[in-house]
Amino acid sequence: MAVDLLLGLQWGDEGKGKIVDVLTQKYNIIARFQGGPNAGHTLIFDGHKHVLHTIPSGIFHHSALNIVGNGVVIDPVILKKELENLDRHHIDYASKLLISRKAHLILPTHRLLDAASETSKGKAKIGSTLKGIGPTYMDKTGRNGMRVGDLELDNWKEKYRALTEKHIRMLDFFDVDIQYDINELESEFYVGVEKLMSLEFIDSEEFLNNAVKEGKTILAEGAQGSLLDIDFGTYPFVTSSNTTAAGACTGLGVAPNRIGEVFGIFKAYTTRVGSGPFPTELFDDDGATMARVGHEFGATTGRPRRCGWLDLVALKYAIQVNGVTQMMMMKGDVLSGFETIKVCTSYLYKGKEITHLPYNIEPENVTPKFTEFKGWKEDLTIMTQEDQLPRNLLDYIKFIEKETQTPIKIVSVGPDRKQTIIRQF
Repeated sequence: MAVDLLLGLQWGDEGKGKIVDVLTQKYNIIARFQGGPNAGHTLIFDGHKHVLHTIPSGIFHHSALNIVGNGVVIDPVILKKELENLDRHHIDYASKLLISRKAHLILPTHRLLDAASETSKGKAKIGSTLKGIGPTYMDKTGRNGMRVGDLELDNWKEKYRALTEKHIRMLDFFDVDIQYDINELESEFYVGVEKLMSLEFIDSEEFLNNAVKEGKTILAEGAQGSLLDIDFGTYPFVTSSNTTAAGACTGLGVAPNRIGEVFGIFKAYTTRVGSGPFPTELFDDDGATMARVGHEFGATTGRPRRCGWLDLVALKYAIQVNGVTQMMMMKGDVLSGFETIKVCTSYLYKGKEITHLPYNIEPENVTPKFTEFKGWKEDLTIMTQEDQLPRNLLDYIKFIEKETQTPIKIVSVGPDRKQTIIRQF
């Protein structure tokens, strides 16, 4: 049996949580492989909206186990709030949420360092969510971090104290005014740790590889998007983990030859939260309409998302880097009503037309070139079958498939799990 993989192909916020929720019934295990509570996976069903930050999106199904893998960084304070929200909806997570011992912990001082670092950058800030993600991964690669498994040791508080004191000394380096009460932060952290320790800790790589041998079906769930990958994203305006397919191997401990299908999620247009280059960004009424109709606000921070036309240059790059085998197109319903829809098919890069993503896509280097399509006016949100979709939308889908050489298997026509059309091939 293989481990299937689901990830985002843009700058995040593509709708991965919804698709994981839709696909979960086909899998025995859903395993999150990277990132932290800077992610916000929104699920809507039965009249309720749920936003997950750390917990895999399969948690609302009784049939699946959910694993937080070793590549994830966990903030016990935020996790506690997530679990309390599940309690309010009577979700039995105790028996189906497992935590990797090798996952790293976000300490309160990681959040302080994140805020100090971002503040010190001034106008050059990268748009951090200020959740302490970067400093936590820095401690991980610097071999200083605390891991979930450390909580099972008698001296874990000593290790915590030593790392915290180091962080407080580091805060002086940034020379910015960050107000905090360490006692209050620690009190909240300890309560979160107590809640975290009520869950089952596992050696996740052993657990998952045994599950593969037993023929269990596994879906690896990514967070953020491919263009935010620490190696292959629009550096330095990226996240601190590998959001691409390779991250599933290191973030779960499964070998590359265990990966089966690679599901790539993308919006029918493009959005980005925070700073960084965005070649197809719109500053006109079309962009404002996308943001308004698409409710484009970050699920984690509430920040407005920047909106623009679909960028096929970037999309093909993400497909290539990830080895995507099939795609899911989200939010086609948001484009209903546009007279003309544009797609970026190439860049004018330093005076030369190119169709690959170059090293630098800052606006002074890149001008997008567009292909135009006729729009559609029909309300997609009430449609349930592919043959109901408007011809102009189907033409749009076929063009994307031809350009990317990748089939689009699912078309989402609304935020609810029921508003999902599975195409027949």
